Amino acid sequence: MKVWIDGEFFGEADAKVSVFDHGLLYGDGVFEGIRMYHNRIFKLREHIERLYWSAKALLLEIPMSPEELVRACVATCQANGLRDGYIRLLVTRGKGTLGLDPRRCPRPSVIIIASTIQLYPEKYYEEGLTIVTVPTTRNSVNSVNPAIKSLNYLNNILARIEANNAGVEEAILLNSDGFVAECTGDNVFIVHKGRLLTPPQSAGALYGITRGTVLDCARDLGIPSAEPNLSRYDVYIADEMFLTGTAAEMVPVVKVDGRVIGNGRPGPVTASLLAAFRDRTRTDGEIIFPADSGAVLT
Repeated sequence: MKVWIDGEFFGEADAKVSVFDHGLLYGDGVFEGIRMYHNRIFKLREHIERLYWSAKALLLEIPMSPEELVRACVATCQANGLRDGYIRLLVTRGKGTLGLDPRRCPRPSVIIIASTIQLYPEKYYEEGLTIVTVPTTRNSVNSVNPAIKSLNYLNNILARIEANNAGVEEAILLNSDGFVAECTGDNVFIVHKGRLLTPPQSAGALYGITRGTVLDCARDLGIPSAEPNLSRYDVYIADEMFLTGTAAEMVPVVKVDGRVIGNGRPGPVTASLLAAFRDRTRTDGEIIFPADSGAVLT
């Protein structure tokens, strides 16, 4: 594996950052997870736009232009011979002192990792997940705003530990008002009486790229959608449920807190949206190997 760090490629064993990097010391930095499908980096420009939004919120100046980041991501995929897989793009505050002050970090660092990924076993996409609601509350928008995709993921990790302890693959986090925010790494969708519903971003949901793509697919398919506050009761009485995320894509949920969702099987609306989403991955995104641009690779 070749890792891109500040304009150079390093082998996996030599891809290192300073122990004084504030991304390591304090979680001071931002990141994006991006997928490659069929020789294309899906929604790359949208991910980079969101990266800049997160960095702006932290007063973190990315030392590259968006176009330079696009080219660097493509080059990293090419260097690793990847047409399908996953990119982790990070910007850290950079090397500094042991103090918190970000002004002591003269230059941020950019890291790009390209590899393969399999978040869930295939059976979960066919049979659906069983998940639980956990006690850990989603960060308030007045603390570490969940819209910032920062390197500090302890809120999500604490919830993931509770999911592990419960013996399930995912967990719902509620916000301080008791409404559904999101899962530890995914956005939440339910289907009720033919309507597609997902929590609003104001509830603590990430500005999900896959989330937005699914809402676009719903509009194209004529499926009515809305973004109301959702309680656990709304989830329990849903006809269908699924989660979305860059790594997870779209994965059905068939049981929450011991309550069976719908008939306990992935539903038809989920199936139609998944098909529409997968169609988009074949045509949307930056081409990695131009010589292959006329073919759809699998």
